[in-house]
Amino acid sequence: MSDYIMWLRSFVGHQPLLQCGAGVIVENDKGQILLIKRTDNGCWGYAGGAVELGEKVEDAACRELFEETGLLADNLELFSVFSGEDNRYTYPNGDEVHNIDIVYICREFHGELLLSTSEASEIKFFDINCIPVNISPPLIIPIEKYISMRKKTSCR
Repeated sequence: MSDYIMWLRSFVGHQPLLQCGAGVIVENDKGQILLIKRTDNGCWGYAGGAVELGEKVEDAACRELFEETGLLADNLELFSVFSGEDNRYTYPNGDEVHNIDIVYICREFHGELLLSTSEASEIKFFDINCIPVNISPPLIIPIEKYISMRKKTSCR
């Protein structure tokens, strides 16, 4: 959790916060996507997190990718922005958020894949036809949209 969000939480407790997030769907040269198993809810998702005050969204996406996976993005492609009631989520600790999630696709990256934070228990690439069923709730729609897009482009 960012220092800014922790500071806000000191005033509002578990009350809903509007939060801007940056996420990265990493696709390798085999067409697989990288997912991380979160320790807070036991679900899988892509790398991402809150944008810090004054931080560019693209920089936040790159930072989160590196912090959570050890990978450095060479290129990011804007995928989509997700918001609204579908992005309302209550964390296991009771904190409620309404996320505006700006999601990128990264196909060009380098570095060594590392499980580098206490936020994750596992990290691995998955074929898009074999995605785990326990996806973190706020990430279900973005991942479904990504898979749908990939299946449409592979049929051409």
